[in-house]
Amino acid sequence: MINRFVLVPGALVLIAIVWNIFVFTHNHGVVSGRVVDQAGAPVVGAEVKLWVFNFVTFNERGSTQTGADGSFTFTDNPSHNIQLSAEKPGIGRSRIPVRLYFRSEDIVLAEPLRLSRDFDGK
Repeated sequence: MINRFVLVPGALVLIAIVWNIFVFTHNHGVVSGRVVDQAGAPVVGAEVKLWVFNFVTFNERGSTQTGADGSFTFTDNPSHNIQLSAEKPGIGRSRIPVRLYFRSEDIVLAEPLRLSRDFDGK
């Protein structure tokens, strides 16, 4: 019973089950993160936009303002290919691509959006 013809298919079935449980418990469309300035200080009141890929271009899906600690949250992301942009007049702007493993995946950004006055779109 313990040979590759039993272990390999068994392992694949186990991986598929674990993956589907993970997807089921992490598919609420929540995207959250922080916005900071060049020095790393939180930016209060920055406008953050969620852009969703729609066949050939990105369309704005939602907009929110950062809180006192520079944090933001979106709760309605339907896609797996998104971009986030942040801007505050006088401080700067930023835009980053975010690739998710599946649609509506919940994510907390590991790195904050860093606003820059010399924004070049990257």
